[in-house]
Amino acid sequence: MRLMKNTVLAALLASSAAWAQVSVTYVKPDDYTDVPRSVIERERTLKEFTEYFKTLNKKLPAGQELKIEVLDIDLAGRLYPRRAGDDIRILNGGADWPHVHLKYTLEQDGQVLRSGDEQLSNMMYQGRVGGYSDSDPLRYEKQMLDDWFNKAIVPKVAKR
Repeated sequence: MRLMKNTVLAALLASSAAWAQVSVTYVKPDDYTDVPRSVIERERTLKEFTEYFKTLNKKLPAGQELKIEVLDIDLAGRLYPRRAGDDIRILNGGADWPHVHLKYTLEQDGQVLRSGDEQLSNMMYQGRVGGYSDSDPLRYEKQMLDDWFNKAIVPKVAKR
């Protein structure tokens, strides 16, 4: 029985090395341009970003790892404080577009395939229909990140 457990564990460890992975870290998130002021809301927003970034592994070949460092976030719209309850975010389609500053490294077997420092923004964020629900509070940011990933990472992966 012990031998069988060790064999299964070894097989799982070997196969996990072949999976694509995405990791994300947030550098000084308290200093970001625009994330919710309340600690609970800020943590919820960063958790939603983390969950989104983790889904990108499905678009990477097995064995690759994408490491992302988020340096700044400016969410779409503007946040207006309210005396009671949560702040309210107003989107007017003007100079309130989303912006994310990130650094990334794409690796395979410890070898760097691609890296960069990106300033992402989408001035036309309300001008196109995206694949995200209107109820998704980060739909414009996710759409912008999808565009970056599909243009900067996916074509480079396919050329390998």
